[in-house]
Amino acid sequence: MGLFSKLKKTQRDIVKEEIVETPWHVLSEIKQLDEIVEQSKTTPVAIFKHSTTCGISKMAFRNFERNYDLTDDQMKLYYLDLKAHRDVSDEVGYKFQVQHQSPQLIVVKNGVAVANASHHSIQADELQKFI
Repeated sequence: MGLFSKLKKTQRDIVKEEIVETPWHVLSEIKQLDEIVEQSKTTPVAIFKHSTTCGISKMAFRNFERNYDLTDDQMKLYYLDLKAHRDVSDEVGYKFQVQHQSPQLIVVKNGVAVANASHHSIQADELQKFI
């Protein structure tokens, strides 16, 4: 029966099985930033600041997800919806001393921002060097 079940699968079914979910953690409260600082002392943290109404941000987000291949144990990955949580976005900039951009990816290690990229410079494969 195993052979026949494989024959019944469409191309879309096969692709869906190959998709690995991106291990997002939602960043929606300012108090989470203290947790991120603590987490970053043992595991690098990346914060993706995304504007849900911006086409460039949407494209950067899709490209990032398509190429992201780290596990939650290797890097903690946070998603911040700028439109819904502008206060959190402002505090991220202040706390980590990074000028606001959208979209933006900020890498935090040992409590400080060690890298950031925006727009088309956001590359998921660049995060490997922070592990």
